[in-house]
Amino acid sequence: MTVTTPGAGASASPDAAAVYALGSSAGESARLQRQAEELWPEAAMLLGHIGLKPGQGAIDLGCGPAGILELLAAAVSPGGRVVGLDADPAHAAMAREHAARRGLAGVEVIEADARRTGLAAGSFDLVHARTLLVNIPEPAEVLAEMVRLARPGGWVASQEPDAEHAVCYPALPAWTRLRELFQAGFGRTGADLLIGRRMAELYRQAGLREVQVQAWARAYPAGHTRRTVLADLVCSLRPMIVELGLADERELTEVDQAVRAHLADPRTVMVPHLWFSVWGRKPTGR
Repeated sequence: MTVTTPGAGASASPDAAAVYALGSSAGESARLQRQAEELWPEAAMLLGHIGLKPGQGAIDLGCGPAGILELLAAAVSPGGRVVGLDADPAHAAMAREHAARRGLAGVEVIEADARRTGLAAGSFDLVHARTLLVNIPEPAEVLAEMVRLARPGGWVASQEPDAEHAVCYPALPAWTRLRELFQAGFGRTGADLLIGRRMAELYRQAGLREVQVQAWARAYPAGHTRRTVLADLVCSLRPMIVELGLADERELTEVDQAVRAHLADPRTVMVPHLWFSVWGRKPTGR
């Protein structure tokens, strides 16, 4: 059964959804739904390190249309509590529908700002966020809220990319151009595409202990939906790229088609970025 609430008394601030660098569109919502499936193994591995138990509580900040709600519900059932939180009303509604469709017990989804949730301090055994901090100009602000929400002795965990290094081989000029456009468009809000490497430092600065880091680079085969993630991200950024004058519609269409054709060749090697999972424990004295 899925329980829905109006945000535990805290609605999203007017600019909460606006700071999300990739905007709000049907295409972006669909990409986030695919992402929940694509990154399932990494999320399951992270939860394995933390070891949630039945009856505990967890929250997924910036859960989007699905997040890791299903994994969290399975980890804390029976008797546990899971909250999904998103600032985008459409994504919060989609997450509720997802939880209802999957029959997830003990799950509620609220619409609120991850920087100021309005939820009680010390409420959760795990506070989790995925690809949220990379979108926020001041990630320490969200991290401080994550620490506040964790119970003393509880866990805070994040999964974030680091986009400095990517591989497309054989090389393709259209791929290079697509990366340039993505970095320029995404960076318009001040969001940090290199945040993955900084996560452990940010965790320690926030007062977390027992901080651990796991990083890897995935080479996705032809046919895998994650293989075209760069092209999909640029599609989400397309209105802003055009508005900023970085490229026109014709060029965007041409580079998108060239990159997708190149990646359809199984001989092409593609690694989109580095991926970091970081987790740390809130001291019992806080």
